[in-house]
Amino acid sequence: MTQLGATNTPEGIRFAAWSSSARRLWVSIFDEQDNREIDRLELQPEGEGVHALFVSGLAAGTRYGFRADGDYAPELGLWFDPDKLLIDPYAAEIDRPYAYHWRLAARRNEGVDTAPLMPKTVARALPEAVPVLPPLFRPGGLIYELNVRSFTKLHPDVPEEQRGTLAALAHPAIIAHLKRLGVSAVELMPVTASIDERHLPPLGLSNAWGYNPVTFMALDPRLAPGGLAELREAVATLRQAGIGTILDLVFNHTGESDRLGPTLSLRGLDNQAYYRHQPDGRLVNDTGTGNTVACDHPVVRDMVLDTLRHFVRHAGVDGFRFDLAPVLGRVDGMFDPAAPLLKAIAGDPVLADRVLVAEPWDIGPDGYQLGNFPARFLEWNDRYRDDARRFWRGDVGAVGALATRLAGSSDVFGKAGQPASRTVNFIAAHDGMTLADIVAYERKHNAANGEQNRDGHNDNLSWNNGAEGETDNAAIGKARFEDQCALLATLFASRGTIMLTAGDEFGRTQNGNNNAYAQDNAITWLDWTGRDQVLEHYVSALATLRRAAPALSDTHFLTGQSAAAPGIPDVAWLSETGMPLAEADWNDPGRHRLVMLLGDAGGGRLAVIINGGRRQCVFTLPEREGFRWQPAIETQAVDLARPMPGRGVNFMIERRTGKGGAGKGS
Repeated sequence: MTQLGATNTPEGIRFAAWSSSARRLWVSIFDEQDNREIDRLELQPEGEGVHALFVSGLAAGTRYGFRADGDYAPELGLWFDPDKLLIDPYAAEIDRPYAYHWRLAARRNEGVDTAPLMPKTVARALPEAVPVLPPLFRPGGLIYELNVRSFTKLHPDVPEEQRGTLAALAHPAIIAHLKRLGVSAVELMPVTASIDERHLPPLGLSNAWGYNPVTFMALDPRLAPGGLAELREAVATLRQAGIGTILDLVFNHTGESDRLGPTLSLRGLDNQAYYRHQPDGRLVNDTGTGNTVACDHPVVRDMVLDTLRHFVRHAGVDGFRFDLAPVLGRVDGMFDPAAPLLKAIAGDPVLADRVLVAEPWDIGPDGYQLGNFPARFLEWNDRYRDDARRFWRGDVGAVGALATRLAGSSDVFGKAGQPASRTVNFIAAHDGMTLADIVAYERKHNAANGEQNRDGHNDNLSWNNGAEGETDNAAIGKARFEDQCALLATLFASRGTIMLTAGDEFGRTQNGNNNAYAQDNAITWLDWTGRDQVLEHYVSALATLRRAAPALSDTHFLTGQSAAAPGIPDVAWLSETGMPLAEADWNDPGRHRLVMLLGDAGGGRLAVIINGGRRQCVFTLPEREGFRWQPAIETQAVDLARPMPGRGVNFMIERRTGKGGAGKGS
């Protein structure tokens, strides 16, 4: 297809937009000083839905928007209204953030020109492409999910003018923190420009997460005041430190919402083509946001691919995480792992080696697709999250499920004889309770969201250790600390890629709010001065151990068969007595203890000792002549002021001594 958007040349600018059903399209040109419309020029049909016009004399930096006219029948999915200024779907830069106003959703003929309410697309030539280098991230590494604004908004070492922006990610203090944690790649929650949902401004709230885009390429000026150059500089600085960058992108819906939502871009250009509809003309809502992007439409498919290539070529990112990813694979409404868009992403020459991470569920028909994405995609594993929480909450009969998750979830990802897992293991993510809140709240506390605590999940698989929320009780505080250590150690001991959400390494809290998307305030801003540094040091030690122990960071499924070293299986599952677990042990609903004995190709062994009970227990490990067991994490080395608990996870490693002897761990 002809290149869409604005193309800068020395002689002027060519504008092009696509619509299969608009009768007329215009480009509106705006004055840079006072945002006044100074010209409106009609685009000319060029065939196959493309409308274009070359305007001589215009220079880079010109501000513009599109307008479209055609039938207006919202009940049939037709929303043409030339009074609505439309952002170019291919905009790579806008001149200010989006701001919701009810007039953006006014009906046609209500006499409202929305140009004063809308940002303008900036027609600026893209910078030279960066060298496309191989991704730094490899499966089995640590992904660190972060919200750019909340991550650095309160960081005392970051200059105030950089706090809450992409530039802050390049600060030495931030880099040092990420390196201490052994981060393989940061996963940036959406940094493209988004708009508030219409119910938020009256409540005095704003969307803090960014999962409500208007178009797909333009960065949010609040997060990237330096534009695309700011993103690429942050990516480059992280890369120099050995850390990759994964962008969380939203292609499943836009902020134009349902039939009562604003007309901002795609709706005004060709609502019927860009969004999926029911046979009666109603918008399909497989996303829970009011609309669903028609990712099976060829024009949408091209736009998604162009967006991904844009961020690889001009920012050098390692890859992408796809929000509500089944939408990308829906063909005629049903998910298909061989959908044209999924195949095109996996097979595109620019994207062929990029990291691809799917959130494998939406709320549409057959929307839960964990384990069903193509082999190139890693997948968020909510079954890991839930089974790990159930075990440490003390649910009965949870030990077998935990072992399956520790071993890479072969029940989910081992289909068709696949040897390695595509799992992304996590305990907590941006959506839901923080890790610290999981062990401090039995129920959600979302009153601050203004929806009478009706929003957010009700089943959090959480527990409060004896008191709901904040408490001065030292015993409860100790139990919560132990539980956080146990959850984190379980994560770092698990096969496959692991993901940690920013701040969970030092006990961040959202005061029990499990849906804090609208809290751009201290509820979500990380408290760097009040962080639990003991917990943070422990996580750093876990990261060091995971990097040093190949048996932990491997992604191949554990089978119980011999590893490369003769007589050393890749895993043995033992009881606290050092004996292999029998079927009766696995089926014992009261069992809360387990040893995962890992063997590596070099003949070494690492014991992951799991005590899910509150009482201390002596674990006996199998002896081997010439070796002895030692703690793999020396608590003194990480300055743990509090002793390691009986409840939790301990790691023991075999060291060669030349003498035999039994080893014990507690």
